[in-house]
Amino acid sequence: MADARISVPAKVARGEPFEVRIQIRHPMETGYRTDDVGTSIPRNVVRSFTCRYNGETVFAARLSSGIAANPYLRFFVTARASGELTFEWIDDVGTRGSDRAVVAVG
Repeated sequence: MADARISVPAKVARGEPFEVRIQIRHPMETGYRTDDVGTSIPRNVVRSFTCRYNGETVFAARLSSGIAANPYLRFFVTARASGELTFEWIDDVGTRGSDRAVVAVG
C-alpha cells in the first residue's frame, strides 16, 4: 500500500500532549462508483487504523466509506519518553500499510 505523510513535533516536553497528524495515501473507493464502461468499482476503504507509542496502543479508529480519499487523522498523545510512534492500517482487500515517526522527549 502507498505511504503516509506524518507530522509530529521535533521535540516535546515530558508529560505534555502533542499533536499527531497523518494522511494515508489511499483511494478509499466506496463501492458506489462505476468506471467508464459501467463496471462497478468494488468497495475498498481503510477499515482500521492503529497508532502505538513505544509498543503501547495510544489511538485506534475504525473508518468507513464516509471518509474521503487519502484519509487525514489528527489526534493528541501525551509525551512519556523518547521513542517511536508506529502506525498501521488495513483496507477491505486485506492490504496492510505501516509507517513510523520518532518522538524526542526532553
